[in-house]
Amino acid sequence: MATPLLRDFPELSHLTREDLEDLLADPVYFQAVFHSLDKVKALYQGQAELGTANEAIAKNNLALQEPLYKLRSDTKDAFDEAKRLEARWKEVEREQRELYQRHEPQFLLMRLKHATTAQDDLSEATASRFIKSAPDAAQNGKDIDDFVKEFRELRRTYHRRVILGDRWTMGDVAGFN
Repeated sequence: MATPLLRDFPELSHLTREDLEDLLADPVYFQAVFHSLDKVKALYQGQAELGTANEAIAKNNLALQEPLYKLRSDTKDAFDEAKRLEARWKEVEREQRELYQRHEPQFLLMRLKHATTAQDDLSEATASRFIKSAPDAAQNGKDIDDFVKEFRELRRTYHRRVILGDRWTMGDVAGFN
């Protein structure tokens, strides 16, 4: 029956008992025999091949390092630009909504009503100013003519706005209802 040592390492079967004892006693002799074994040689050969493969992979990785750093930087720049554009897009959408809102029929009608009220207030204020200065104006016919012309124009604008607002409310203004 073969010993486990000789079964695992048949290359040592030619050694005598004395050689095996010398092998255990002398570390240099042990190293020489150990490194001459086929299994050890194959192990070292595999280790050397793995080291060479790792070195090739490392060189390849180093060669890719700069392009990857540049790609990372370009990607970050593109991402930052996309975020900036996304924020700008939201701002433009908000501006667009506000712009469209200012041209919606309800908003335009509200503006017309406010302008009509403001026109009425302006014409009434003009009349009040003229009445307060009436004693002076009575002596000068030109001032009266100027007032009548100005007041008539203010009231004409007011009544046009009232008529347009009434027609709009009844749905008689084309393109708004």
